[in-house]
Amino acid sequence: MRNSLTRICALATLWCWLAPVAVGAAAGKAERIVIVADSRVHTGCLAWLANLYNENLAYFTLVTVLVIPSLGVILGTITGFLLTRLGVNLKSRVLAEH
Repeated sequence: MRNSLTRICALATLWCWLAPVAVGAAAGKAERIVIVADSRVHTGCLAWLANLYNENLAYFTLVTVLVIPSLGVILGTITGFLLTRLGVNLKSRVLAEH
């Protein structure tokens, strides 16, 4: 029983490895897909970001990694300030469940 289970697992693994190769071999040579952002319809910062995406993905990634956490910190600070002004105490965690 163990020997047949081992063979079934080995054949299933072999099939999972070879099936994509067989399917890919049946098709013709694939061309590379180029994904670009349409910067003709944007102006200002959006046009700059679209052009940056089209020209250099490394710089686009760097700008994205720097901008998103910065905006999170700014929005969190503004939200904390507004909630404090409304009287919500964010520094203590008292559960109101009984």
